[in-house]
Amino acid sequence: MWKCLCVPIVSLAFACPAFATDVQVLSGGAVEPGLTVAADTFRKQTGNEIKISYATAPEIRRRVGAGETPDVVVAPPSVLDEIAKSGKFDNTARVEVGRVGIGVAVRDGAPKPDISTIDAFKRAVLDADSLVYNRASTGLFVEGLLQRLDLAEQTKAKTMRYAGSEMLERVVNGTGKELAFSPVTEILLYRGKGLQLVGPLPAEIQNLTAYAAQPVSQSKAALTFVRFLATPAAKTIFVAAGIE
Repeated sequence: MWKCLCVPIVSLAFACPAFATDVQVLSGGAVEPGLTVAADTFRKQTGNEIKISYATAPEIRRRVGAGETPDVVVAPPSVLDEIAKSGKFDNTARVEVGRVGIGVAVRDGAPKPDISTIDAFKRAVLDADSLVYNRASTGLFVEGLLQRLDLAEQTKAKTMRYAGSEMLERVVNGTGKELAFSPVTEILLYRGKGLQLVGPLPAEIQNLTAYAAQPVSQSKAALTFVRFLATPAAKTIFVAAGIE
């Protein structure tokens, strides 16, 4: 008699199914380091293949609004609420994934400035040769933060904005005192690859973006994957990846 040889990693609730299923996931990029590992753990445990596409929050809205039908969406709750209003899914099965803060990075070998307090952070910003951040939600927050701290005019000439991972590559290949602002999780992806995390923004000026997972299709595998993301084992994976 044939017997299932897969060993449960978390619990019998996720034991290997009779037939493996592909689960299409559309997710915000800030949770990529944790979600990738969690998906691989789930695949090994169940045999279900998790295929993930990453996009910004505006792009997720656009793609789902244009008719794209992923099995699961991982995004900030505000994005999921907006999509839910269109009647594309019932949000009662949503689970919290975690929160991602903004960090400061410098290239490997460069001195780490003190950013432990708001005053120290302001000194580090003024002392930097250039400030590098993206054109997405993180960049918009940093832009507003510099204005609130009365640093916008003083730093305007040395501010550099890029799309996607180009900004971090700019710092890796830099030669001066560049400061990069990016989700902590994305900075950690470059650990050992030319970039080092200085630390998160001071708590008083930090911006934590929450992410949640929402099953969209009626796929049993999709619902099981979403439930898996709420387990203690998955939470441990997310914390290790810099997701609170």
